[in-house]
Order: sequence, then structure tokens, then C-alpha cells
Amino acid sequence: MSPTVTPFFHSATHSYAYVVADPSSAAAAIVDPVLDFEPASARTATLFADAMLAHLRDRKLELRWVLETHAHADHLSAAGYVCAQTGAALGIGAGIAAVQAHFANLFGLEAQLAHEPDAFDARFGDGERIAFGALELQIVATPGHTPDGVTYVIGDAAFVGDTVFQPDVGTARCDFPGADAATLYRSIERILALPEPMRLFHCHDYPPRGREPRAQSDAAGQRARNIHLAGRDEAAFVELRTARDRTLPVPALLLPAMQWNLRGGRAPAREANGIAYLKLPLDAI
Repeated sequence: MSPTVTPFFHSATHSYAYVVADPSSAAAAIVDPVLDFEPASARTATLFADAMLAHLRDRKLELRWVLETHAHADHLSAAGYVCAQTGAALGIGAGIAAVQAHFANLFGLEAQLAHEPDAFDARFGDGERIAFGALELQIVATPGHTPDGVTYVIGDAAFVGDTVFQPDVGTARCDFPGADAATLYRSIERILALPEPMRLFHCHDYPPRGREPRAQSDAAGQRARNIHLAGRDEAAFVELRTARDRTLPVPALLLPAMQWNLRGGRAPAREANGIAYLKLPLDAI
């Protein structure tokens, strides 16, 4: 069965978010919503998320889930805002525990996280299945880029996060804490082995000059044309991916994004002056 998938492109971060709907009912999910964030002023806004909520209202859809494919390092999540507006549940992969442990230590957040209610309503394990209207939501663990990476399979649509990009862009970096190129290769193999026909929906696109952003690809195109995968076995992929990762800069929004996203897309607690702060750990990255 085929869900209706509506992509929304956040140009500032080259991110895709999705509204997924069961055509036979009002059931809907949002995958990887983005919060507008201006780094220079540290101001947030919800214009992008509000456009997704307007889409839900216009079509009289009932949002059941907000689904994170992983804890993003390149944008702030609007999951907390969307859940507060709709009452939807928030889900992420079970590997988020490892990500939280690493970054809580980096930012000195252990005490705060210990005294806050859990940021996520569900931490999905590999193979879990959840009813989604007349469809079924299946969780496929796809770590490698991060320990918590999951792919959400709904009918003939798979939301693959940052595992693999458009064929002319390649694959995700594997130099974050808990990441591993060999693990990513095996995760991508799991994705490309999903039953056909399967639409693959990506969390980002970084199109080369002259091409418009694209949200969707398929397994055949990935196997034949992906610049990091085509003609390479696991060892060759690991060699290429590791060499490339050594050349990549730290993501511009890594420090604010991780503090925000490991809380389920919510701001840190406000301090005595009524202001919430994001920290910059000096000489720690």
C-alpha cells in the first residue's frame, strides 16, 4: 500500500521534512521537522513547521507521530514545537541513549537530563511494527552515520534519514561519536534490499550546480549511480568514506543542534533571569 508523502524543503539547511498520510484514513506522521534558527542572533522561529501544520489542517489530517530518523547535527528540530501544538507522540531510535550520554557529558547536562521527563515518547528497536491507520509503520535500524539512525518504512515509502543521499551526492559522513563506516555500508545494504517497489525519501539534498533539490530516489538508481557505492564493496567504501571524512569541517550548527535535539527538539531550561542558554564548550571538539 502507498502512503501519500508531501515533502517540505528547508533551504537554509538543505533539509527535507515530510508529511506522511494514510490515504484511507486521517492518520498522519511528520518525519524530521526543522526549526528555523538564526545562528548570529540565536533567534528561533517556526515558519517552516507552521507550513507543515497548515498542510495538516487543510487536509483535515490527524497527526499521530513525529518521527526523528536520528538526532540531527546540522539543524535544530521542531519536534518539540509540533508535539506541543498537536499532542502527537515523538519517536526516535533506541540508540539515542548513546548519543545523549556522549553529548550530555560534553555540555555538562547530566543533572538536567536526569531530572527532566524523557524527551521522547518512544525509543524504537529494530523490527518494531506500529499500526498507522490502515498501514503499518516498520522500524529498520540503520546506524553508521550516528548510533541512533533508523529508517521508517510505511507501505512503499522508506524514510532513510542521512544514511544515503541522491546518487550524485553519495552517502553520509561517519566521523561523529559512535559512527562507523562499515556499519553504515551494512545499513545502506539493508535499505537497498527492502521489497520493491520502494520509494526512498532523504533527509537532505545538496544538489550540484544546475540541479534542483530532489527528495526521492530508488534502490536501482542508488546501486547503479551512487558515487560512493556503485562498483564498491564494503572495504572500498570504508576506505573512501574514511578518507573523505578526514577532509570535512565540523557542521556549522553541531553545538546548538545537539543541545536542542537530544531534548527532543526543546530548549534548555530557562535560568533565573528567564533566558535559556546554549553552551559553547571551548577547545573540546
